Amino acid sequence: MVDRWPISAFGDEIAPGLEEQLAVLSEHDVAGLELRSAWGVNVVELGAERLDQAARLLRQAGIAVSAVGSPIGKVEIESDFDAELARLRAALEAAKRLQTEKIRVFSFFIPDGRHGAFRDEVLRRMSAYAREAAAQELTLVHENESYIYGDDDEHCRDLVESVGSPALQVAFDPANFVQVGVRPFDEAWPMLAKHVVRFHVKDAVTVDRDGIAPYPAHAPELNLMASVRPAGEGEGQLPELMRALEQNDYRGYLVVEPHLHFRLAETGGAERFAVALTALHRVLDGTVAKPH
Repeated sequence: MVDRWPISAFGDEIAPGLEEQLAVLSEHDVAGLELRSAWGVNVVELGAERLDQAARLLRQAGIAVSAVGSPIGKVEIESDFDAELARLRAALEAAKRLQTEKIRVFSFFIPDGRHGAFRDEVLRRMSAYAREAAAQELTLVHENESYIYGDDDEHCRDLVESVGSPALQVAFDPANFVQVGVRPFDEAWPMLAKHVVRFHVKDAVTVDRDGIAPYPAHAPELNLMASVRPAGEGEGQLPELMRALEQNDYRGYLVVEPHLHFRLAETGGAERFAVALTALHRVLDGTVAKPH
């Protein structure tokens, strides 16, 4: 399975500057970038001039943008709809300038975990966003993130199947499923496999959520990042998922999202990326490291 899929990465975990991101990716023969930010600026705020500059640098490096790693929908469900729609349109424009067809999105932070109370509004917003993407022949890929509507397997399936648009598909993140108590291969994969067009590579161990207040009473990332592990070193069932991707003839990228700055705080971004990438290769070649 080692050479089965193209590999991409969230380069801003390597360094803020796009030049440094591309240099490290090239050094490791990684030919894809999930562009979330460049020069310390989020992709939806880069503007035409810097997007075009990024596109030139990417062409020179021979690296493709696997998706725009936008933050769309990573806000409270009661936030201003028009403001988020404007950000979505900026992300769609970025996708066109960067020559990619996919934009990562989220499905809004839900107060106190009251999914049912906000379901209709989530579906209204996500349906509107999918229509915008479909009109430009682009695809939104929804990442399962803690505390948003689509944080577990059941709500992810409800979201994509209720919206019912080919312009809204799934970015499958096994570590994020572990963090909400879902077994990625045993439980989430059977529900979501047919919708998966993007696969994020990171692992995690179970989080003790007792005593953790629901979003937005705290910053969730401060409680969850410490649980992240390199691929194969947690409870994300990465080897089983890789075999399932192969059996399903998955054709997309494997996107390395290290999130190891809490666990490997004494190392730099390039070193943390190397650890994450090496762990992925161990999973792919069947020599998974022992969990620790």
